[in-house]
Amino acid sequence: MSPTNKLAVVAVGGNALIRDKAHESIPDQSREAVITTHHIAEMIAAGWNVVITHGTGPQVGFILRRSELALEEVPPVPMDYADADLQGGIGYMFLKALYNEFRKQKIDRKAVAIITQTLVDRNDPAFADPSKPIGSQMDEQTAQRLASRQGWVVKEDAGRGWRRVVPSPQPKTIVELAAINLLARAGFVVIACGGGGIPVVQDEEGNLIGVEAVIDKDLASSLLARGIGADLLLVSTGVEKVAFNFNKPDRRWLDRMTVAEARKHYADNQFDRGSMGPKIQAVIEFIEGGGETGLITNPENIGRALAGETGTFIVK
Repeated sequence: MSPTNKLAVVAVGGNALIRDKAHESIPDQSREAVITTHHIAEMIAAGWNVVITHGTGPQVGFILRRSELALEEVPPVPMDYADADLQGGIGYMFLKALYNEFRKQKIDRKAVAIITQTLVDRNDPAFADPSKPIGSQMDEQTAQRLASRQGWVVKEDAGRGWRRVVPSPQPKTIVELAAINLLARAGFVVIACGGGGIPVVQDEEGNLIGVEAVIDKDLASSLLARGIGADLLLVSTGVEKVAFNFNKPDRRWLDRMTVAEARKHYADNQFDRGSMGPKIQAVIEFIEGGGETGLITNPENIGRALAGETGTFIVK
């Protein structure tokens, strides 16, 4: 793709900062952020304007686990504050890494991180049926005690223990959209919508209120990309390409799909609804909402994918 005056949203998964169980510390995550931003900086050097979004799934779990362990000492951390905390912390990782990478590559750009709120419908059906597991696994007695004490909803997690569950409503509006768009088109590299954005609803008077929920990062990234008129939604994940029958002997890697083909394969459950499925759905919504191109690949292959050498493209 020719990058001249093009605007891309690059969605980076929260797991991209955690290589494995042995590398979960903050310094480990910072080192992974450096690796990821190196590849994004090469894209920026080629002329792209970029908005970076990122996941917070594992990191939210860490904050909530610390909160659980300290319940007898300090008040618990609400979900919306945990999201805001991580937007600041992970945003700082990316800001520092980008600053250093720009110096190294002699790129005349500046980066900024924006604490981002995502408006959801307070009547979204997800609020009546919380289903997104968060925090640590517990035995049933502990789970029920905390549910009674904290007002949590808890459910058994596929026979692996009990966990707190929260709603996962659909994102409707990116509250800081205008600021993100203005900065991105002025040439700033913007880090926004961390963890899908801090979930908020409006009360009867239109005031924003934070809620205990999780917003899918890829769906929020798609909403953001449509809102700022991005040319490209690049979803960075753990694999080089999308595949049919992933992790099976008859696995088949995909180079390109039309949005109609992607929608059909999604409806046929070709993509795991807990991993690749939301990424495909996000790209479908982006293109059907007026976007030009979707691309799914891993960070180390961003440059090759933009040159058409790898990755999975989804087009009109």
